[in-house]
Amino acid sequence: MAVVDIPGSKSITARALFLAAAADGVTTLVRPLRSDDTEGFAEGLVGLGYRVGRTPGAWQIDGRPQCRDGATTARFLPTLAAAGHGTYRFDASPQMRRRPLAPLTRALRDLGVDLRHEEAEGHHPLTVAAAGVEGGDVTLDAGESSQYLTALLLLGPLTRKGLRIHVTDLVSAPYVEITIAMMRAFGVEVHREGDVFVVPPAGYRATTYAIEPDASTASYFFAAAALTGGEVTVPGLGTGALQGDLAFVDVLRRMGARVEIGAGGTTVTGTGELRGLTVNMRDISDTMPTLAALAPFASGPVRIEDVANTRVKECDRLEACAENLRRLGVRVETGPDWIEIHPGTAPARGTDIKSYGDHRIVMSFAVTALRAPGITFDDPGCVRKTFPGFHEAFGELSTKLPR
Repeated sequence: MAVVDIPGSKSITARALFLAAAADGVTTLVRPLRSDDTEGFAEGLVGLGYRVGRTPGAWQIDGRPQCRDGATTARFLPTLAAAGHGTYRFDASPQMRRRPLAPLTRALRDLGVDLRHEEAEGHHPLTVAAAGVEGGDVTLDAGESSQYLTALLLLGPLTRKGLRIHVTDLVSAPYVEITIAMMRAFGVEVHREGDVFVVPPAGYRATTYAIEPDASTASYFFAAAALTGGEVTVPGLGTGALQGDLAFVDVLRRMGARVEIGAGGTTVTGTGELRGLTVNMRDISDTMPTLAALAPFASGPVRIEDVANTRVKECDRLEACAENLRRLGVRVETGPDWIEIHPGTAPARGTDIKSYGDHRIVMSFAVTALRAPGITFDDPGCVRKTFPGFHEAFGELSTKLPR
């Protein structure tokens, strides 16, 4: 059995950094993820005037309810800055500039935030002239990304009146549950009334918070076990896990793998069987590429549905998966929100995988490479975004799996 130590969750680390900055007092984050994304968020907080102490196993953030003047870039930081006072300019990498922000910035404007997109409307770069947020009722379409709702939920306790967020559509709902659970740990209780989320103007309380392993990252290691007939255990990711992406192991169970989820971790064991299936992955869409990369080895077609939001991630992940599978000789069909991978065409030759700078494409097709020798990647280093040591860890795992 291979025991794999997965780094901390990116989603949880990012939320914890926001909460720690907004809390009154010093918060300690235990075992946070250290990657390009989270280091960028921490640097963003420093740019806004917060003190962030970073040691190998823990980060300390000296939080307060208000921000100082500063400028930086990150996904949730404009929302945090809106609660303060001063003028803040945010820019981003070319990849992040392409990703949409319009539903979030529209909601912030509806709440009275003075916000201006400098180039393309609904995209970075943008400037926030902050004077605090009064709060009240606001309507949000989170059908493109649950991060829009998370940002407003996190903002709610920093407003003067609190927020009532009317949500017209929502994708990746489990990520919102992560946010609500973490806000509770920092002293704020969110109430849900159907499609309305009610957030009190309570303020946050500093705490010590442990970051659980990243479930999306764990999916590659679990998939490797299912593919090869090996056994992989990820400690720290079990029955009490916050992350919805752990439900990926239920997909593997449906395909024929054995799955055990206990209090201390999760174990996936391959059985030599991988059945085809049709699965709705709307709530766990970050693991769609993992399943797509595993699918050519199934005994029947694998159809993944309701994943339109994967087209507006770091790249159009649905098309990126389809293109790379076709380059490997696999028959693939796609639609606006679905992809179908056919059996009997398991890749027998290697090729250079086009990553589009997307960490999840590279890590997913590392699973394919276990049974398709000769696969290379045009940008293997893009895994720095969430798991700088991925190739070493996955390479070590491969030596422990059946050949």
